[in-house]
Parts: sequence; C-alpha cells; structure tokens
Amino acid sequence: MSRVLEELVALLTLERIEENLFRGQSQDLGWGTVYGGQVLGQALAAASMTVPEDRVAHSIHAYFLRPGDVRRPIVYDVDRIRDGGSFTTRRVVALQKGQPIFNLAASFQVPEPGFDHADEMPDAPDPDALQSEQALLAAQLDRLPRVLRERALTERPLEMRPVNPSPNPLAPAPQAARKMVWLRAVSRLPDDPALHTALLAYASDWSLLTTALLPHGVTWLTPGMQVASIDHVMWFHRPVRMDEWVLHVIDSPSAQGARGLVRGRIFTRDGRLVASTAQEGLMRLRPPTP
Repeated sequence: MSRVLEELVALLTLERIEENLFRGQSQDLGWGTVYGGQVLGQALAAASMTVPEDRVAHSIHAYFLRPGDVRRPIVYDVDRIRDGGSFTTRRVVALQKGQPIFNLAASFQVPEPGFDHADEMPDAPDPDALQSEQALLAAQLDRLPRVLRERALTERPLEMRPVNPSPNPLAPAPQAARKMVWLRAVSRLPDDPALHTALLAYASDWSLLTTALLPHGVTWLTPGMQVASIDHVMWFHRPVRMDEWVLHVIDSPSAQGARGLVRGRIFTRDGRLVASTAQEGLMRLRPPTP
C-alpha cells in the first residue's frame, strides 16, 4: 500500500475512547477547513464499530453544521438508537471544542435475498483512456493558484479521472450540469468491507457540489464565490472495492435561493450500480467589495 493511502486508511481508523465515543484525527487538504468527505467517512466508521459484523451499511443521511478545524481531532459520539432483527440504526454527532460540527444517521441491514434491478451505466470512456485530474492540472501549472498547484504536485491516496474535464479550470464556459468521474485507491486495500464503504463515503463528496456550478461558468475559485455542503445522503446498494475503478455519474437538476442540488450514481467498471448519492449545498456569489 502506498504511504498516502496508508495515511488515509489510518485517518478512517478511529480510536475508541469509551464504549460509544471515538476520536479521529483531522487532515489538512489545503482548504483551511476539514474536507467534508473525511467527516462522512469517519462518522460512518464510528457507527460501524458499534454494529455486528454481519450487518452492512445501506444508507446514511448527514448534515454539515459548522466548518471543521483541521488543527484539532474530532470526537464522534454514537447513539445506539435501535438494534432490530434485520436493521440496526445509529446516530453520530461529530464534536470539536464541545460543539457539534456534523451529524449523521446510518442504517445497517443483515444481507438477505430479494428482488433485484438497477439502472444501466451510461456510456463512458474506459478509465485507461483518460488522464488523471492531477495530470490535467500539472499541464497548466503556471496558471494555477497555489492551492491547485499543491494538489497537482502532491501524491494522492485516490486517483480521479474526469471524463469531460474543462480545458480551463479557472474560467470554464457554461455547460450542462452533468459530470462523470472515474476513481479508485492508488494501491491494493485490505479485504475489509466496512473500510471500503467508509472510503466510498469519503470519496463521494469529491467533485459533487461543483457540478451545480457548471451551467453558470463559475468555479469554487471564482472571486466572491462561497461553496459549502449543507447535507449529504448515500444509499449503498451492492458491495464495492475501492481499489478497483468506480464511475461517479453526477447531475444537478436545480439551483435556486443560493443553494444547488446534485445527484449521483456510482457504478463499478463492469456496470453494476453500487451506490447512489445526493447533496444540497450553499452556492453564494458575493458582490465585489468596493
């Protein structure tokens, strides 16, 4: 396993403080606040540590309440709401400095047979035919702001390969609110289903909300732009390995009231639908300061 992937796995491996209390470290990706996917993955990992191993996560519903401080660890308080015959429900509150910054409801189920159907994966180029997001950024290094230069040059635990990248990431032309991104871990991972699910939650927040900006010809780097996740929902349909390619197919049906809504479907390379995502986020363009 690569060093940076080991660090990400360690980030999602929480310290048990008490029976239902867990502590996770924070990671600075250069944005000044904790990446939302980190809190999603850690909160799901905390919930999973209180659930029997024969039960797998099938849905999470979360709200981002306050920005996370990258200089501090995060404490996860798990409430064991219900342990039923087939389903287990947990509520998780993430805390920093005594204040909740995030909460999550997660449901787990004992695997059982039943009716089975799913959407077909849309046509998409094979990931081997595409360049990574990192390589695309590196080709424009001299015109990028510092935060993107660092992302282009820093080793990553997950590789992203966008299907239709913008030729100018700083000033994109308005386009349809649709995006497809291939992603996978950069090296082999342990055979731990809970880890792969937590990693999928971690990765699901990447490139999601920014899809709602595409019709407006702006990015999260546009001066005066404020972009922040408000909530995040995921349904886990089928087992997944995050060290194999998955395709996140994203669209945005609406933006209004300084909020944008995005939806996603995640497919394996052979076309199996493994998860669905949805998120609403703040998209506020502040007028320039006189």
